Amino acid sequence: MDSKRIFDIIFSGIGLLVLFPFFVVISAIIKGSSRGSIFFKQQRVGLYGRIFFICKFRTMVMNAESKGLKITTSEDGRVTKIGRILRKSKLDELPQLINVLFGDMSLVGPRPEVPEYVELYPLELKRVVLSVRPGITDWASIKMIDEGKILAESIDPVSVYINEIIPKKLDHAVHYVNNHSIKQDIIIIFITLIKILTR
Repeated sequence: MDSKRIFDIIFSGIGLLVLFPFFVVISAIIKGSSRGSIFFKQQRVGLYGRIFFICKFRTMVMNAESKGLKITTSEDGRVTKIGRILRKSKLDELPQLINVLFGDMSLVGPRPEVPEYVELYPLELKRVVLSVRPGITDWASIKMIDEGKILAESIDPVSVYINEIIPKKLDHAVHYVNNHSIKQDIIIIFITLIKILTR
């Protein structure tokens, strides 16, 4: 077991214990404010192309995927009132600590994408990006924190996502893979927290 995996296990475990009261409160609010499950699960592509189910707090109406796109804009009508708060604060991402603990994800790494978009990656870049576990946060998450707003302002959000957003994410992902270290992971986590708290 390498040092990155040990780091992930220790800090995801601590995070789940410390944040358990938030899990309880958020779960109660979601359950009491809209119909549907507490958690949202979706297929994503992980290490070496393995499929796993990412876990988030549900921020959209029930069966949202059958009612629109697989990407979400900041003005998406499928997002619930509490969902907008959870997305803005990134609290909807907390259940991914479970994915990290079980080894599907890392605390830091390229954000996992849905299979249909991964199929659009250039082959060589796909090999590089999928050579590490996907993460809860990375450089792309920091630099493109307002991605939903960019998509909301476009006429064709899917086209913008495929032709503009994905290439930028891949650039950041390749940079991370080629330079990653525990020190860099700590820096990314710290900057992510600062970004969230100062939005």
